[in-house]
Amino acid sequence: MKGNAWASKIGFILAAAGSAIGLGAIWKFPYTTGTNGGGAFLLLFLLFTLMLGLPVLIAEFLIGRTSGQTALRAFSTLGHKKWTFVGGLGVAACFLLLSFYSVIGGWVLVYTGLSLAGKVSGIGTEALGELFGAVSGNPLYAISGQLLFLGLTLAIVLRGVQSGIEKISKIMMPLLFLCFMVLVIRSVTLDGAMDGVRFFLKPDFSAISSDAVLSALGQAFFSLSLGVSAMLTYASYMREHGQINRSAGWIVALNVIVSLLAGFAIFPAVFAAGLDPAEGPSLLFIVLPTVFDQISFGGIFLTLFFLLFAFASITSSIAMLEVVVSALTDSKPGAGMKQKQKTAMLSTFFIALVGIPSALSFGVLGDVKMLDRTFFDLADYTVSNVLMPIGALLMSIFAGFRLDRAIVEQELGTNSFIKKMIPLWRFSVCYLSPAAILVIMLWPWFAG
Repeated sequence: MKGNAWASKIGFILAAAGSAIGLGAIWKFPYTTGTNGGGAFLLLFLLFTLMLGLPVLIAEFLIGRTSGQTALRAFSTLGHKKWTFVGGLGVAACFLLLSFYSVIGGWVLVYTGLSLAGKVSGIGTEALGELFGAVSGNPLYAISGQLLFLGLTLAIVLRGVQSGIEKISKIMMPLLFLCFMVLVIRSVTLDGAMDGVRFFLKPDFSAISSDAVLSALGQAFFSLSLGVSAMLTYASYMREHGQINRSAGWIVALNVIVSLLAGFAIFPAVFAAGLDPAEGPSLLFIVLPTVFDQISFGGIFLTLFFLLFAFASITSSIAMLEVVVSALTDSKPGAGMKQKQKTAMLSTFFIALVGIPSALSFGVLGDVKMLDRTFFDLADYTVSNVLMPIGALLMSIFAGFRLDRAIVEQELGTNSFIKKMIPLWRFSVCYLSPAAILVIMLWPWFAG
C-alpha cells in the first residue's frame, strides 16, 4: 500500500482504463448486447457513454483530484460533510460489485488453467457448453476460482499504487489490445461472419424494451466504473493539475474501442458457429475457444488470451478493492502500513464470504431466488442498475452545484477551447445527466 501517487500520466490512464475495461467491456458488454437485440443496444450504449458517462467521469475525477482524498473523506474535505454518504454508497457498491465480479474472474482463472492443460482447444462447441456448465456449476471450481482471483487482487493492492496497480497495468493492457486484434481479424473472416457484423451494427429498435434502455445505461456506467468512487479514488492520487480532460477522453475512447473489439470478436464468430447471440453469461467462454480453433497455433493464442483477460479482469478488481481499503483506512487518522494490510485482508475475507452465494448461483443455488433473481443476478442488478446510477447521479449533482466554480475552471480550463466547453459540461452534469438517469431509472416502474 505504498506510493499512493501515480508515477506518470500514462500509468494513471492505463490503470483507470484497466479499471473500466476488464470484465465490463470484454465479458458483460457482448452478452448484454446479445440479449438486447444487438445494434440498437450498441447505439444506446455509445450515446449514454458519450453524453452521460463522459461528463460524469469528469465530475468524479474533479471530486477526487480537488479533494486529494478517497471516498469517505473527499466530500468533507471540500467542505460538504453532509455529502459523505455518497462516498459511503460508493464503498458499499464496490464491496458488493467485487463479491460477484470475482465469480467471473474465478471462471477466467479456471479456464486459463484448463487452457494451459490443453483441455479447452479442439473439443467442439457442444463439449465447450458442457465444460462451462461444469466450471460454473461445480462448487469446487467456482469457489476456489473466486478465492484465487480475490487472493491475486489482494496481493497487487498490498503493493500499492505505483509498484502494484500502475506497473501491472502498463504491461497487461497493451498486450490485451494486441491479442484482441488477432482475434477480431480471424473472427470477421470466418464463413457466415457478416451476419454477426450486421447483428452488431444494424439497429433493430423493435428489440429495445424499457429493460434494455436501463441495461444500456447500467452498462455505460459499469464499463466506466462510474458511481462507485473508483474513479474518484484513482483521481485522488493525481499529482498535477490539468490531467482531467485528456485522461477522461482517453479512458472513454479506450473503453469504447475495447467494447467494439469485443463485439467484432464475438458476434461474427457466434453466427459463424451457429450459436445464439442471446446465450448470456456463458457466451464468451463458448465462442472464443471456437474462434481460436480456426487459427494456426490457436491453443497457444487461446491460453495467452485467457491469461491477459485474467489480468485485465484483475485491473478492474484492484480498483474496487482499493476503494474499500483506502476508504476504511483513511477514515482512521494515523493508520500505518500494518493497519492498511490488516484492513485489506479483512475486507477481502468478507467480500469472499458475501460472494459465495453468487459463486453457487450457477449450480447448487441456481433454483434459489430472491425477487425472481438468483443471488448473482440480484447482486448484478443492484449494483449495475441501482447503486451505480444513483451514485453517478449524486456525484454529477455535487460537481455541478456544490463544487467551487473557481476550482472547476482551474482544473478543466487548460486552454481557450476547453474553457468554452465548461458551460456545456456544467449543463450536462447539472441537468442533462441527472434528468436522463432519473427518467431511465423510473421508466420501468411506469412502463409496467
